[in-house]
Amino acid sequence: MAATSSIDLDSDPKVMEGTRLLDAPRDLVWSVWTDPKHLAQWWGPDGFRTTTSAFDFKPGGVWRFVMHGPDGRDYENRITFDEIVKPERIAYHHGGGDDVEPVQFRTTVTFDDLGGKTRVTLRGVFPSAEERARVIREYGADKGLAQTLARLGEYVEALKT
Repeated sequence: MAATSSIDLDSDPKVMEGTRLLDAPRDLVWSVWTDPKHLAQWWGPDGFRTTTSAFDFKPGGVWRFVMHGPDGRDYENRITFDEIVKPERIAYHHGGGDDVEPVQFRTTVTFDDLGGKTRVTLRGVFPSAEERARVIREYGADKGLAQTLARLGEYVEALKT
């Protein structure tokens, strides 16, 4: 079964939600989300590389990373983990500081066990509809989310073989 995904921009003007069904067990999918050596292999849109400088995977812990764009631009990022419920859910907020990209949102990632398959859902909530629209316009965040989920699917599939 090939992985499938969808991006929902219509349900709520402040929300960007992506879902992907992976033909892989939830424990494997959880591990590729929670280990920076795995994240470096798939995180980000097509053509991007990710370098992690700090990864403290606990509530209140911070993941600092740079997304290196194919155009040579570096995008500084900071994620602070708010809640971790292994292997079901990760909640975090992005941004907060002058040293990172001016993008702030809260995300909940869920990992639904579907009998050997896993449905991953990222639900990002922005402060306003205008902010979500700006991030889509300036960063292509909707396309980036779809590409990141596709890269996740390809990476998990490769790990299985």
